[in-house]
Amino acid sequence: MTPRNPTELAADHRAFAGQLRAELAAPETSTYVDRYAQWRGVRYSTEEEQIAADAQLLRALYERDWNRFGWPTEVGGLGGDVRHRAVLYEELVAAGLTVPQPTLLLETLGPPLVKFAPALAADLLPRALAGEEWWGQGFSEPEAGSDLASLRTRAVRDGDHYVVSGQKLWTSHGAGAARYICLVRTGSAESRHRGLSMIVIDRDLPGVSVRPIAIASGRNELAEVFFDDVRVPADHLIGEENRGWQAATYLLQFERSVYAWQSSATAFGRFRALIDDAGRRSLTDGVVARIGALYADLVTLRARSAETLRRLADGAPVGPEASVDKIALARVEIGLYDLAADVYRDDFTFGDSPEMNEWRDEWWYSRSATILGGSAEVQRTILADHVLKLPKEAVR
Repeated sequence: MTPRNPTELAADHRAFAGQLRAELAAPETSTYVDRYAQWRGVRYSTEEEQIAADAQLLRALYERDWNRFGWPTEVGGLGGDVRHRAVLYEELVAAGLTVPQPTLLLETLGPPLVKFAPALAADLLPRALAGEEWWGQGFSEPEAGSDLASLRTRAVRDGDHYVVSGQKLWTSHGAGAARYICLVRTGSAESRHRGLSMIVIDRDLPGVSVRPIAIASGRNELAEVFFDDVRVPADHLIGEENRGWQAATYLLQFERSVYAWQSSATAFGRFRALIDDAGRRSLTDGVVARIGALYADLVTLRARSAETLRRLADGAPVGPEASVDKIALARVEIGLYDLAADVYRDDFTFGDSPEMNEWRDEWWYSRSATILGGSAEVQRTILADHVLKLPKEAVR
């Protein structure tokens, strides 16, 4: 069914949750068609298969209007706020579906596009919501990972275009992305953060080349992207020239909050599956204790993320304290997949079933949890300096 009374649902995320739950629920009798059967409980062996299937799921949700809630009407949404999007991801996992991979970056890159380039967002966001395309985040570079002030990819204004040259590394979903939302240097190298701009670069422009990067699991999760004198329309700039850091810091609120909520929903789903299997196995007291500790960590993450989402929905700024969410998420992801390895033991190491292959793939990816999106050390430094106001360490 399509949403009943969309205006009322946009004003009440709880009512939205109730209707969405009924939409996604698997039919209890054969008299109803399960519109989501092809995505329910399915495992994919490659990243390309996963994202292609997720794009089809997005299309199904978009055609029935469900994933348009939480986005402004001016850019193709149906109104509501970030809580509607959080409800969508929660209900998808609860229904035995998945959080579509393209939304992980859409939730990070979409909000600054809406705020700082609404005309561009009105053109591009509906395509992403409909699963017609997905985006890559072009921030990190070979010599500039966590230190984005050191970015070297340069954009020079030439009439109605910017000419972009440089290289991006560790671009998530970059191999198949239709566009890259990039931080580029438009000022001098000495200008650091003050000389950065954010711009959308279409993948099919002359001079763009992409090299997939397979992670330890063998999946092409990442990519290296090269820009060789790429001419990008000036109206693809997000915000003002040399004000890209403003857009980037705004983006971080959503990378720390909505991404954490999406990931916690997925982690709860995987935890429930693990507990179901653990009940049929002989476990040591130590493993049982870790199950309890992991559940406490999951609840903590969910509570932290929910509070951050409420602040976003109320229009309150989310500051450096959101680094707690990032640290809590890394703790959960590493703990969950390490626990799975100890619950399944030899099956985890040598099993060749789709389930064990998936657990191993996820275990490999979880190794990056304390690095990607800002390392755990950087997050703790942010909390020490800006939240706890601890004294600086003495330099010897």
